Amino acid sequence: MPTSAHRHFANWLRRTRRQLAPSGRLSEAALILSQREGGTPEWHAERLRAILDEKLVPSLDELTTIDRLLARPGNSPANIAEPPPLL
Repeated sequence: MPTSAHRHFANWLRRTRRQLAPSGRLSEAALILSQREGGTPEWHAERLRAILDEKLVPSLDELTTIDRLLARPGNSPANIAEPPPLL
């Protein structure tokens, strides 16, 4: 029987997959992580994919960082206003 921690991680993983599913969202998150934490966007994208594919278990710090990044209201594509028309 899964432990409480496993259930919480499974729920986190399901929610994170949903949040990163829209086109470009994972790349956007990787770019922001590279600007904040160093490294290349490609490295962060590979790491995020490995976490989402359950090939890598994130540390508690990584999990928290990803959560904070995805929770930022101004960082969500749904919250970005359409640019004004050029003409």
